[in-house]
Amino acid sequence: MSGMEKMRRSDRMIKQSRNYRSIYLGTLALFACLGQRFSYAQSPMRVIVEPNTVSVCRDEQLLLRYCYRGVPFKPYVQRLFSPAGVNILRDAPIDHKHHHALMFAVAVDGVNFWEEQRAPGRQEHQAFTDVTVDRHGDIPWAGVTERLAWLNPNGTELLLNERRTIRLCRLNDPKLTLLTWESRFEVPQGKKSVTLTGSHYFGLGMRFLESMDKIGRFLNAHDQPGQVVRGDERLVQSAWCAYSAEADGKPVTVAMFDHPDNPRPVTWFTMTNPFAYLSATLNLHKQPLTVLSDKSLRLRYGVALWDGRMSSELIDRFCHRWAEWPR
Repeated sequence: MSGMEKMRRSDRMIKQSRNYRSIYLGTLALFACLGQRFSYAQSPMRVIVEPNTVSVCRDEQLLLRYCYRGVPFKPYVQRLFSPAGVNILRDAPIDHKHHHALMFAVAVDGVNFWEEQRAPGRQEHQAFTDVTVDRHGDIPWAGVTERLAWLNPNGTELLLNERRTIRLCRLNDPKLTLLTWESRFEVPQGKKSVTLTGSHYFGLGMRFLESMDKIGRFLNAHDQPGQVVRGDERLVQSAWCAYSAEADGKPVTVAMFDHPDNPRPVTWFTMTNPFAYLSATLNLHKQPLTVLSDKSLRLRYGVALWDGRMSSELIDRFCHRWAEWPR
């Protein structure tokens, strides 16, 4: 090799080294975002992204904690606080370890993502594609958008892609904590369709604190008790469903809202005994839902949390107000 060729080779190696270093430093910068606080000068809301969790705060008050890593099978909202600082969610109780506070799960092509005992599927966090702190009108919002891969039990097959957006605000009139959960599902490349099925409680489910078990009262827009499935379990269709109880001695009301753009009306699953549970279902135990490769499935739900016992009229008014807000 001539001296000139050696010099050219040396120059190429230096350039490659610089390129690799730039990529490495860029990767370090990306990971350095973990643990950072995202805020907006004109908003009291903040998002704190850490290696395993995301926290949303207003001023110094924690409103929500979301677990996305260090979870065995599915990311979920672990804690949700009322304006007075009362958390209402219970994670992985001994009687049902797979009840992860506020979570979304169904069965996909026969693979169960709800229970975690017998070869469950896994919702795997891929990345956060957006961290948002902003205002819409006079309402400050904050949240994240996450990409998830729904995998078969041994992780060798991608069954479903999800883009999940969770956004939060705390309103003062009326005073409440408001969460919007939106999921867009797409069929992976190479598949023509997937079919969603599940038990009568599969969907966006919420397990309440132990102190809220047995003693609370469910309300809905039609003031109907619903159809008995077994024991204390009931199913009812309505624009919203709410649960009013005492959380560690403090009265609270939590409501879940169905969005009119969802592909079918929500069938609410409710129970108070032996524990309290509320789930927004797609009635999949009777009507499986097929998602086609050329059309994504979008689901949007609201969760509102008040301190005190709220009337059906107030809940109904706010449900309609929320449904009219733009995506």
